[in-house]
Amino acid sequence: MLPSTVLVTGVGGFVGGSLAARLAADPGIERVLGVDTVAPRGELRRRMGRAEFVRADICNPLIAQVISTAEVDTVVHAAVSANPREAGGRSTMKEHNVIGTMQLLAACQQSTTVKRLVVKSTSAVYGASSRDPALFTEDNEPKAPSSSGYGKDAVEVESYVRGFARRRDDVGVTILRFANFIGPHIDTVLTRYFALPVVPTVLGYDARVQLLHEEDALAVLEHAVHAPRSGVFNVGGDGVLLLSQAIRRAGRIAVPIPGPGVSPLAALLRSARMVDFSPEQIRFLNFGRVLDTTNLRTEFGFAPRWTTAQAFEDYVAGRGLRPTIDPERVRAVEQGMLDLAARWR
Repeated sequence: MLPSTVLVTGVGGFVGGSLAARLAADPGIERVLGVDTVAPRGELRRRMGRAEFVRADICNPLIAQVISTAEVDTVVHAAVSANPREAGGRSTMKEHNVIGTMQLLAACQQSTTVKRLVVKSTSAVYGASSRDPALFTEDNEPKAPSSSGYGKDAVEVESYVRGFARRRDDVGVTILRFANFIGPHIDTVLTRYFALPVVPTVLGYDARVQLLHEEDALAVLEHAVHAPRSGVFNVGGDGVLLLSQAIRRAGRIAVPIPGPGVSPLAALLRSARMVDFSPEQIRFLNFGRVLDTTNLRTEFGFAPRWTTAQAFEDYVAGRGLRPTIDPERVRAVEQGMLDLAARWR
C-alpha cells in the first residue's frame, strides 16, 4: 500500500524536519504532518513546504487524537533523542524517548488507519566492549549492553515496538539501527567532538568508527516509507576509520588521556557545554562499533551512497574545519629536523 497520510515525529530536529521536507516534496503523498513540541526554525521550516506542523507532545495521550483525526496511515518515529542538552537534561530525554514512544505506540494501536510504522533506532543498542564481534549483525546480542543513556533508552524503545508488532500484526513495522550520523549540517555529539581544536582520546585505545552521511540517513528513512520492508536493519556506510585517522583528517590534535582522567574531563566538557559525553559514549570511543549491513542491501533494497571516509570528508569540508596547527608550519618544523639530522650525520 502506498502511503497517503504520513506523520513524522521530531520535526523540530534536523532528521525529522528534513525527512518531512522530503516527503512533502513527493506529489504521491497526499498529506504530511510533522509533530513536535518545538517548531522547526528558519530554513528547515521553509523547506518543509506544504508539510503541516502540529505542536504536540508525544508523551501526551492526545497524540492519538492527532492520528485519528488526520486518518494517518504511516508513522515515522524520528523523535528518539541522543542529545540530553537539547532535550533539557538526561531525565527529560529518557521521559521523551521511552514514555513518548509508549504513548505513540498506544495511539497507533488504537488507530484503525495506521498500517505502517518506521522507527529510527540506533546501533548503540549493541553496546561497546572488548568482546564485541568484528561486525554486528541484526541477530547479535550485546556483550556489554548500555546501562544508562541513549543506548538503554533505545533498547527499551525497541522492546516496546516489538510488543506493538506482536499485538498489531496487521501493521508493517521497520526498525532501522543507524550508525553514527555525520555531515555538514547535522549536529551530534560526534560532530562537536571532532570540531574540538584539541581532541581527547583514551590512552591505549584506537576505536574503529563507522559513520553514515546525513543524506543517506534521510534517504533510507524515505525508502522505508515508500518501499516498506518489515524487520530490523542495520544502517551504516561502507568501510571504517580508526579514531586516530578521523582526528588527523579533521586537522585536529589528539591528546590521549589515561583512563582515570577521562570521566572528570568528560564532566568538564559537559559543564562547559562543549560536548555532552556520557559513559556509553566514552566506551564507544574506547572500542568503536561496526555494523554488518548485508540485510540492508539484499532484503531492504538500499545501499548508502557515501562510504564512511567520504561522509567524514564531506563533514570536514562542509564545516570548514581548518587544521589546528598550520600544515606549512608543521612541514617547516619537520624539514628543520631533517636538516639538523643531516648535519649531525
